[in-house]
Amino acid sequence: MASLPLLPLPEKPHLGGIARLASEGESLREGHSVEYFTLTAKSLLNRCVSGRQMPFTWTINPYRGCEFACKYCYARYTHEFMEMRDGVDFERKIYVKQHAANLLRHDLRRVKAGEAISLGTATDPYQPAERRYEVTRGILEEFARHRGHELGIVTKSNLIVRDLALLQEFAKTNKLSVHITITTLDVELARILEPRAPRPDLRMDAVRALSQAGLRVGVSCSPVLPGITDSPADLEALVRAAAEAGADHVFANPLFLKPCSAAVFLPFLEQNFPALAENYRQRYQGRSFLPEAYGKRLSQLIHRFREKYKISRADRRAERGTDHPAYATKWPVQEFDQQLDLF
Repeated sequence: MASLPLLPLPEKPHLGGIARLASEGESLREGHSVEYFTLTAKSLLNRCVSGRQMPFTWTINPYRGCEFACKYCYARYTHEFMEMRDGVDFERKIYVKQHAANLLRHDLRRVKAGEAISLGTATDPYQPAERRYEVTRGILEEFARHRGHELGIVTKSNLIVRDLALLQEFAKTNKLSVHITITTLDVELARILEPRAPRPDLRMDAVRALSQAGLRVGVSCSPVLPGITDSPADLEALVRAAAEAGADHVFANPLFLKPCSAAVFLPFLEQNFPALAENYRQRYQGRSFLPEAYGKRLSQLIHRFREKYKISRADRRAERGTDHPAYATKWPVQEFDQQLDLF
């Protein structure tokens, strides 16, 4: 493949911190209306400073931005730290962190016993960029040289199976759990909601492969979208498929919609689900979370299906109710009453 000319980002005055580093990045290549840029990082581990109780202390994101372009993605706000206010930039300008393995080797000295690390909290570590740049693989290779750590990986991609042997090696002397996100089994619906993510059946195949390899793997159904992916029949089918694939945990939490994400998601609803658009606008007006009652009903439903299909171990994230930010804030009880009609 012929190399494309390097394209520096437009200069922005008075930038500091991560915004300055991003502005200095060089374009690596371009395709599918997506640009990839280098990003110099000073560290790889980020301490979780959320006021909510989270099941991990540290986070790692090998990339900034995510090409999967999930319409509901809550992490679009992370590009705002680089002074990029257009929510679509999150899926079109992908930043590749440089020297990640070396940074991790240094950063792991800061991790104390019992402090868990989560890989892929804001961007998918196995998005298309990983096939070429292998930043995530380099991180796992470094992890495999250490022992006594606890790592959780979150992804929507079956590319994780590429690193199966590496994950097995890591798991010999460390604690590992993998969480494959599958929001729907409907291939056509998934293509609308998550345009460039692997098909849901391919993700379920990844669950099966990881399980058969003896690794702890489960399915995240999050986020659940009211009126779109929250019918009890669809959720039950998803839990049943997860059980058949060998998943040892399943959890689900409702849609979390920050303003920068709403700016992308609500117009998407107008075009694809116009009957729901106004309802969403009303429910999320002035807030990012659905009411607590909706989340509780959803949790009870998933718990019932886990018992039915003998998925006995709920993941620690689901037990704490903290996998997704949407599960942590309380609002007055005004939910999509027509949904989750088993209650």
